[in-house]
Amino acid sequence: IVAKQGTPTMGGVLILLALSVSTSLWADLSNHFVWAVMLVTAGFGLIGFADDHLKVTRANVRGLSGKLKLVLELVVAVIAALWIMSFQPASLSSHLALPFVKDLLFDLGMFFVPFVALVIVGSSNAVNLTDGLDGLAIGPLIIAASAFALIAYLTGNMVFATYLQLHTIPGAGELAVYCGALVGAGLGFLWFNAPPAMVFMGDTGSLSLGGGLGAVAVVTKHELVLAIIGGLFVLETVSVIVQVASFKMTGRRVFRMAPLHHHYEQKGWAEPTIVIRFWIIAVILALVGLATLKLR
Repeated sequence: IVAKQGTPTMGGVLILLALSVSTSLWADLSNHFVWAVMLVTAGFGLIGFADDHLKVTRANVRGLSGKLKLVLELVVAVIAALWIMSFQPASLSSHLALPFVKDLLFDLGMFFVPFVALVIVGSSNAVNLTDGLDGLAIGPLIIAASAFALIAYLTGNMVFATYLQLHTIPGAGELAVYCGALVGAGLGFLWFNAPPAMVFMGDTGSLSLGGGLGAVAVVTKHELVLAIIGGLFVLETVSVIVQVASFKMTGRRVFRMAPLHHHYEQKGWAEPTIVIRFWIIAVILALVGLATLKLR
């Protein structure tokens, strides 16, 4: 950690700049889903930027308070949820689709808004927790965005959606442009974030990209598939929850250190070894997630 002091920590600003410009140039800007996802990305990016700014300029290690961050994230997520639902087909807008099952839909009614907020905020903070080693978060983000680019294109195309027995979401295909832009921006960032990192994405990048990915999953009706494709982020988050719960209830730690990547650091694994092995896990999980498109 000492060796990394002084490394620029707002690389997320550059990612968001590249992502926003690319999406603005190539996506259909009359598409409401594009704007909803960009709202989440920009909103969470501003929250992350405020947090990073406090940490860097005010020497405030904690940044924004956890409660304030959560409240701001929930406000953005709820606005995005209502926006997305208003432009989805009425037969799907408040429904939850299940992976591996073609026709079963659960109508959550008024509870769908808090569910969507949970997906977006959870995805955002899961990526944030994973961002602890050089290249660790951006690699799986690129992999997950690639998978969702395909999912967005297929769910937005009536021919492919009908063939694969997916729920068709007219207009969702435009989010393939957003996901493609995220992949491109992520690859550009990874060039400088690969070990040893010359720049970190900070909360500006991790919160915004995680939230944006969650919003894409909501638009495409693949919220539960996000938990599979982004399974590495879920694993990192669960490791923190288990560690905190175990320590509070029993006084014992399950892992040497949480999140999970720090546990393997404590066990003596080299940083590049952890990163590459976690990338491999992310690829496998993305393939499992994509398998849900056909296995129905």
